[in-house]
Amino acid sequence: MVKQGYINHIEGTPCTSRGKNGIAEANMRKWVGRFMCGGAMAALAAGGAVAQDGQATGDERVQTDASFDEAFPSMVSDPVVQGDLDPPGPLVQQWSPENVKELISVIQGIGAEGLDPADYDLQALTVSLASGPSDELNELASRNFVWLVEDLRDGRTPMDAREQWFVVDPDRDTFRTGDLLTEALATGKVAGTLMQLNPTHHDYAKLREALAGTPESNVAKRKLIRANMDRWRWLARDLGSKYLITNVPEYQLRVTVGDKIIKSYRTIVGKPGRTATPQLAEEVSGVVFNPTWTVPQSIVKGEGLGQKVLNNPAWAKRNGYKATKGANGWISVVQQPGPGNSLGRMKLEMPNPHAIFFHDTPSRHLFANENRALSHGCIRTENALEVAMMVAILGRGASKEEAVEIATSGEYTKVMLEQDRRLPAYITYFTLATNVDGEMQQFNDIYGRDAPVLASLDKPRVKDRSNVIDDEVIVIEDDPRAGG
Repeated sequence: MVKQGYINHIEGTPCTSRGKNGIAEANMRKWVGRFMCGGAMAALAAGGAVAQDGQATGDERVQTDASFDEAFPSMVSDPVVQGDLDPPGPLVQQWSPENVKELISVIQGIGAEGLDPADYDLQALTVSLASGPSDELNELASRNFVWLVEDLRDGRTPMDAREQWFVVDPDRDTFRTGDLLTEALATGKVAGTLMQLNPTHHDYAKLREALAGTPESNVAKRKLIRANMDRWRWLARDLGSKYLITNVPEYQLRVTVGDKIIKSYRTIVGKPGRTATPQLAEEVSGVVFNPTWTVPQSIVKGEGLGQKVLNNPAWAKRNGYKATKGANGWISVVQQPGPGNSLGRMKLEMPNPHAIFFHDTPSRHLFANENRALSHGCIRTENALEVAMMVAILGRGASKEEAVEIATSGEYTKVMLEQDRRLPAYITYFTLATNVDGEMQQFNDIYGRDAPVLASLDKPRVKDRSNVIDDEVIVIEDDPRAGG
């Protein structure tokens, strides 16, 4: 069995139950066997999709040369950087004429990165340079270098234009402004120091190419490209070697290992309004197979489910509900594991103040819908059991054999990932990005989040911008039954 401490069982029940749900369990075991033992695993490595019932879907949306070893690499801990950061360098330093000329050249060409040369003191720099070295030139050049660092590293869009954006970008601590200034002037590589701040994700490079290929006359298209280039700067420059990423307007989740998309899955996301899915960068710490669902009080009390469960035990049993009534009259309802559980066969543990996570659903027919903004905020995932097993194995919470046993048990089981193997999970919002076929595609702005970003491009650059996230945290009281 799995190592002690990595798996918890409900009420001490061991992971040995078999066949309690008859044909449904048998079919599920059959699919798991195929997934782990050959056909589906090969399809996973090749990028093909596998249906939840074990039948191939013929979906060839993802094309990748990733091998099994790349999908499930040797479990070696990633390197950890230790020690305190060096003190930041001063923000005003002495510039040589050659370095100022290179800075001017960067500003003149910064439009290629989706930024506006007019945001920087190009004319003042040119005039000051013509007068020779001076304190004024040092201050002007240093100030413009700092502005470029802020825009390339953190994004030009002010925080109040980033609706429901709760990603904490670590790049400000990793790439300290004063240190970059010291490096640029010491090496004479002003452009190289600044350009190293560009996001490493291939989508940023593709957007950059799209901007270069879009005529200046197509103002609307160029603004949309620039807005989505800036969104990449709101994230960490490097997303990591293994991670989950979902683009909400695309309704897709991707599993990425070693800069290759191992698999892509359809998703169902939050409905527009207060249940819209926020944008997050969190960490998957565990996988719950065969989860229970603790029903929110808005449903237990507000919709009368508590009394219905207590008054109709036969109906409650058929639907897997168990109710407990306290001495004070408080009713709690928990839906037990099973094919009809509202969370489906799995959920990914992803602690965050919004109560957002990835999970399965028994209403799998909804993945065929074109518009899949249907949930109460959480993200439902196609072929979720496959996702769960992959995450458990990548996180070294279970071996392939153990994952099979856990998944087919029918019992609530929580598999915790090793601390240094936890997977980053990015919930993003791009309205122009590469689709699952690798082609640039515009997606519907389902939550209307483009408007404030586009508007900010028409306004002067905001100086002394705050990086404090002050948007409203909406705690999702998720009803996984919503939308089906």
